[in-house]
Formats: sequence, structure tokens, C-alpha cells
Amino acid sequence: MSLILPDLLTLCAEAEGAAERHETAAREAVRALVAPQGKVDPKLLEREQFAAHGYAWIATYVAALRQMRRWAEAGAGGELESLILQSAYGEYLAQLRGGIAISQVEIVRPGDFGLDAAALDTSSVVKLIAGNTPAVRGRIAELISDGLDTGGFGALGLDDEALEEVRRQFRRFVDTEVAPHAHGWHLRDELIPLQVVQQMADLGVFGLTVPEEWGGLGMGKLAMCVVTEELSRGYIGVGSLGTRSEIAAELIRSGGTEAQKKKYLSRIASGELLPTAVFTEPNTGSDLASLRTRAVLEGDTYRINGNKTWITHAARADIMTLLARSDTSKPGYQGLSMFLAEKPRGTDADPFPAKGMSGGEIRVLGYRGMKEFEIGFDGFEVPAANLLGEKEGQGFKQLMATFESARIQTAARAVGVAQNALELGLRYAKERIQFAKPLYAFPRVAGKIAWMAVETMIARQLTYFAAREKDSDRRCDIEAGMAKLLAARVAWSNADNALQIHGGNGYAMEYPASRVLCDARILNIFEGAAEIQAQVVCRGLIEGRN
Repeated sequence: MSLILPDLLTLCAEAEGAAERHETAAREAVRALVAPQGKVDPKLLEREQFAAHGYAWIATYVAALRQMRRWAEAGAGGELESLILQSAYGEYLAQLRGGIAISQVEIVRPGDFGLDAAALDTSSVVKLIAGNTPAVRGRIAELISDGLDTGGFGALGLDDEALEEVRRQFRRFVDTEVAPHAHGWHLRDELIPLQVVQQMADLGVFGLTVPEEWGGLGMGKLAMCVVTEELSRGYIGVGSLGTRSEIAAELIRSGGTEAQKKKYLSRIASGELLPTAVFTEPNTGSDLASLRTRAVLEGDTYRINGNKTWITHAARADIMTLLARSDTSKPGYQGLSMFLAEKPRGTDADPFPAKGMSGGEIRVLGYRGMKEFEIGFDGFEVPAANLLGEKEGQGFKQLMATFESARIQTAARAVGVAQNALELGLRYAKERIQFAKPLYAFPRVAGKIAWMAVETMIARQLTYFAAREKDSDRRCDIEAGMAKLLAARVAWSNADNALQIHGGNGYAMEYPASRVLCDARILNIFEGAAEIQAQVVCRGLIEGRN
């Protein structure tokens, strides 16, 4: 049933070569469609979106398999890990050959690029596809059946005892302070209690990657992923509390003046200041070049006028990273500036007590622990000294510098949600008795959970890879985009499967599976929708940024 690891690794390496040749052929086919003169033509890229985004998924699958092989080579070599590797290669190779579902209604196939699927029929590919059997998934299901008690869902491959201890510390925190309460917060649609926020601050969540000289822990993005994954395993809202601090701190660290760093970084790192990101506007979405909110300088003060929407944790936040147009004479991104706009904390009765600022809550299906808001600015004042970097027109460039970290962190959130769904599905399948035996005894139920474990590991390793690239100071917009693209889909797939395993009970609001389904759905939308991620990945690879 399972292959001996050295033989399996050899097969995987050989099959990976075939997959890479397939990816190269797809890339050249897409290049001919969107860059016939050597440079990507935006109009052609838009016209050929299906092929372009389909290629991004092919490249993501190949990158994911590569990281899974490296994970196994680095020491993840027990029986469970070998079977996970075998199943991952078998399934993803089969999809590369037969078709990848890039959404629920779109499947990209080799023929869409004019490629012959038979080119993937090397002996190693055929053997790995054939080796992804129900028996393999059944054995994976057996090996992870006690995972709720032991954490035995496969070695994480961190290879760092300090990081393992960090993971254990946050796992204990989540199991005692978050998981027992998360569903209640969701059902009551209430903010995560400040007591929990303070506990997170005490654990260093908000200053995890802030340099020590500015009051943070000075850890890397891989540590951020480990912490974020564990927090999100308990509740996506808790895992997301650190996102705005991560974005704000990175904006200030990379683009702020020394005075701005001194004033804000240590206070953000300690949790004294809770930030929110104020970028999106009605009818713009990801089209930041079309932002209309204005910032007009009058003396030593900017006056902000305009409307923003989908602002997370806005009422409770103390400081806004606010993107606005400071120069209307410059088109698109050129006239945008970033501001560090302070505001008083609001209350349920008066969410925005600041002069020149108003707004209201946007009621949402899930992702409720920080709440979403729309905000109107009418002469809201920001001191000129709070222009990030004290230089106009740099806002979009400054924001772009944070996208890699934000998307890696979002991928880690998705992995945590996927792990949560996996654990909920497993627990229910073991406890629920039907026809005189637990649901887990039925092959299709066990098989679903086994694949959930496999694909969670695939998403995890791709996310860890992106984090390691960032920690090595290498450009990783493509890797971050791939990680976010795949992990978001895995979270949704796992949540859907967990609910299916629960049957009718999963559709009942009293069961956490219903919450996780709602929470998982947002991951394919925020921090760049799946289509945006695919666009980033495709364009980057076509332009040679790999």
C-alpha cells in the first residue's frame, strides 16, 4: 500500500520533473496569448483570464508538490508522513493531468492550453496516481484517529525547538481561553473580549515581528505563521487580531520616519494601540487606483473627506492606517498617500466619537469577532506630521511593501481554519453513532477526513515556504500569492466537508461547524480575492519574477 520512503522520494522527484515540464509548456502557451511582443499586454491578460489564472493554479500545484517533497526530505519521514506525501502527489498529479477546479464552476485542463495530457504519463506519474488509493486514505485515517489527543496529524517540519515551544504555548492558550468561548462570541455577534486581547498582548502577539529595538520580539514571518495558525485554529477572529498590527507595524517600520517609529512601534507591539487598515472604498474593491477619498493640506493639518468600507475592528481601534488621495492632479496610484490617523476608541452606542468621522456596522455571516464597518469622513483632521514618511504620493508603494507579509499571514489564518475544520470533522465522526457504529467507520467519511489532513499539510508547507523566503529577505510576492490562493481554498473545502460529515447538525447554528463554514468563506475574498492572487502569480511568472 505505502511505498518505502527512499523509493517514494525518488518517484516524487521524477514526477516533479514531469510536472515542471508541464508547467513550463503551460507558461509558454499563456505567454503567447498575453505577451506576444514579450511584455504582458493588460488588455490581452484580461481577455485571456481563464487561461492565465488556470496557469497560476498549475504553477501553484507544482510549487506545492515541490515543498511537500522538501518537507519529507527534511525529516518528516514516518509512516503517516510518507502516506501524506504519497496521497498529495497522487491527487495533485491526477488533477494536473485531468483538470484543476479553480472555482466551483471552472475547471482548467491541459487541452485549454493546447497541451497533450499524455505528456504527463511518465512511469513515475502513473505509479503515484495509481498509488493514491482508498486504502492509502484509509490508513491515513487510522493513523490520525487519535490526533485530537496527540496532535498527530503529521510532523510540521519546523525543525526548530524554539518554534515548536511557541506553538505549544499558543496551543495551550487557544485550548483554554479561545476555543471554549469562540462559538458564543460568534452567535452573540460580539467583539472578542478585551481581556483576551490583553492576554494576547502579554504573549507578544502584536509585536511578534517588530524589531526588539522598537519593543517587539524580533521574530520572523515563520514564527508569525506558527502563532497565527494556532490562534486561527481556535477562532479566525483571534487569529486576525494580529493582522492589522502586522500591517501597521510593517508600514511604519519600512516607510515611517524615525519620529514615527519612535512614537508608534512600541505602543503597537505592546497592544497599547490597536490599529485598523482603512483602504477599501465603495465600488472600488481591489482597484485602489480609483480611490476617491481626499486628503487636503491646510496649514499643518490634512482634512480627510470621503467614504471607506469593509473596515475591520474600526470602532475599537486607536489608530488607522488610512490611504487617501492627496494629489488629484496625478492619476491612478501616483496621488495616493498613507496616513497614521489617530482616533478615540468607540463604544457600541457611539462607535465613532471623533469629530468629522461617522459610520455604522456591516452585519456579516461570519468573521464577527472584530466587526466590519463603513466609515464616512467629513473634514476629519490628521496632523501633517502623521503623513507616513512625511512625503506625499508614496501611499500605494508603501502599501505594496506590506502585501507579501499580509498575504502570508492570511495564508496562515487559512491553514488554522482548515485545521479547525479537520478537527471538528474528526471529533464528530468519532462521537456520532449511526447504524451501530461511529461515522468514522464508514470509508467515505474517513476518506474525507484523511484528505483534509493531507491538503491542510500541503497548504501549511507552501505557507511556511513563503514565510522562509520572506525571512531570507527574498522577494516573495508570487510565493505569498500561491500560499494564500491554495490555503484559502483548502480552508473552504475542509469547512464544507466538516459540515457534510455533521449532516443536518452541521447546518444548525449551535454547532461550531456552521460558524467555521461562514468564517472560511471570507478567506477567498479579503487580502486580495482568489482571482487577484491568480493574476499576481501569473503575471509575475510570465514576467520572469520567479
